[in-house]
Amino acid sequence: MSWKPLRSLTRRSVLPALAALLVLGAGAAAHANRPVPFGDRVAEPGVADASPVGAQVLDAGALELKVGPGLEAYDRATGDHLWSYRREDATALHLAMAGESAVVVWDDGLVTSVRPSDHQVRWHRAVPGLADWLRADGEPGAADRTEEQKRATAVRRAAAALQTALEDEPWVAVVTPSLTMGFRDRDGDLRYNSRPPQGCSYDPLRAVHTDNAVLVPRTCVTGPNTGKLLPGGVNGFRLAGRGWQLNAGPEVVLKRLDAHRVTVEDGPILGTKVFDTRRGAPETVCTSPALPFAAVAPQGGCPTG
Repeated sequence: MSWKPLRSLTRRSVLPALAALLVLGAGAAAHANRPVPFGDRVAEPGVADASPVGAQVLDAGALELKVGPGLEAYDRATGDHLWSYRREDATALHLAMAGESAVVVWDDGLVTSVRPSDHQVRWHRAVPGLADWLRADGEPGAADRTEEQKRATAVRRAAAALQTALEDEPWVAVVTPSLTMGFRDRDGDLRYNSRPPQGCSYDPLRAVHTDNAVLVPRTCVTGPNTGKLLPGGVNGFRLAGRGWQLNAGPEVVLKRLDAHRVTVEDGPILGTKVFDTRRGAPETVCTSPALPFAAVAPQGGCPTG
């Protein structure tokens, strides 16, 4: 069996090897120090304490979740601080549960889904126009608001913008005056986006959700300088299947009754109806004896017995 002795390395042969090591080392350092996408930072307890923006606390199984600069998780039984989730240069404003996921609205217009059980960040979605609406920039009186008032406005609007539902599977709707978007929670997939007709805008502050739908009033005006309100309406969105539109006055008020019913209060002339989001239709008076004027009785009358 033949063998060759090890060749001693000359200065000329050592230099390329050293250069290659330096390049690899620099690449590894750059990879280790590159910015984390979306500024995500998940830390164990003791790194950052909660400082609630809106003093919002939400139960999630064995965890108690708090909204501070980010998302804080505590053990409900012991009160121990378990983990913190932050994003650089962003502040969490509102939190809602979509099934077993915690969904956060940030002040920079990003929406994030987090799995509380293992503090895994699952997806981020940016919603056009959301950050501007949260800040209320350029609106009448905005320049005169204190920082505390600005923060309170942003928290209130974030709570209105984020609507979650459970059927046909957990999903998230994000509502702004100029755009409504719906995301499937398991993968963040965009399922629909809707803009109001020209001259109209959605009103997130009057939006409501049931277990399977999100209902959003819209307001329309005759022109940019007239301010005269026209008959508005209500758009209904679902994750699966087609949504619907309801004719309504400009001041319509929606209130959730239960998992699948919403009252539609439309003033003294049009009255109040109960809308069933499972059927996508007004409820008949037969199924709501406690609300005799909630809906129109069916043709042929109600069944007896």
